Amino acid sequence: MTAAPVRILVADDHTLLREALCDLLRSEPSFDIVGQAGNGEDAIRMAAELRPEVVLLDIEMPRNDPPVTVRRLLERDPGLHIIVLSMYDGQHLVQELLALGIRGYLHKSTGRDTLVTAIRDCVLSSRNTVTVSISPDSLRARAPEPEGTDRLSEREAEVLALVAQAMSNRQIAARLGIAEGTVKRHMRNIFSKLDAVSRIDAVNKATGLGMLPRRHSGPSSLARFPARQVF
Repeated sequence: MTAAPVRILVADDHTLLREALCDLLRSEPSFDIVGQAGNGEDAIRMAAELRPEVVLLDIEMPRNDPPVTVRRLLERDPGLHIIVLSMYDGQHLVQELLALGIRGYLHKSTGRDTLVTAIRDCVLSSRNTVTVSISPDSLRARAPEPEGTDRLSEREAEVLALVAQAMSNRQIAARLGIAEGTVKRHMRNIFSKLDAVSRIDAVNKATGLGMLPRRHSGPSSLARFPARQVF
């Protein structure tokens, strides 16, 4: 008897990339694309309605906080196999999501064979396999942060470095190719970790702790933040 195709939900806010990924997966006779979502909330809703076996989840989408989305997906269906497919593979987030129960974390530069094998292994293998394919940079050891200070993730440091250039959330989102809501989420995390009360306060504290390179154009170089800019 032929096994039923693996039911897959693809969640990615970049329509062209999402559709190309679906076309690639449809070429595999053992896969069935049951739906496509463009944000985190739709991914959760569609997973409940369509009951896929696998969710391919991009983490940098609108209305999506990756740990919250993963928790909600698994609360509704503990047997769901979640594979993150993202351009961002910071060590801290990879470890956090693996601890929550995802079955794979793949950088978007990964090859077709790796993706197909990861999907098949997590569903069809009798072993409780987890597939991780990330960039070498994310595995390199980080210098320890000062005691008592939460470390900024790679993406948070990247966002804050652009804040230090007086860029708005919208400009940062455009520069990094992510949603503005994702930038706001990173800023909330940054404020919390640094106990900062403003964007310039966050930049100054991060610079003082060695989390950002020091600027050389003098104290006034950080004075061009929009007066009413919110995080």
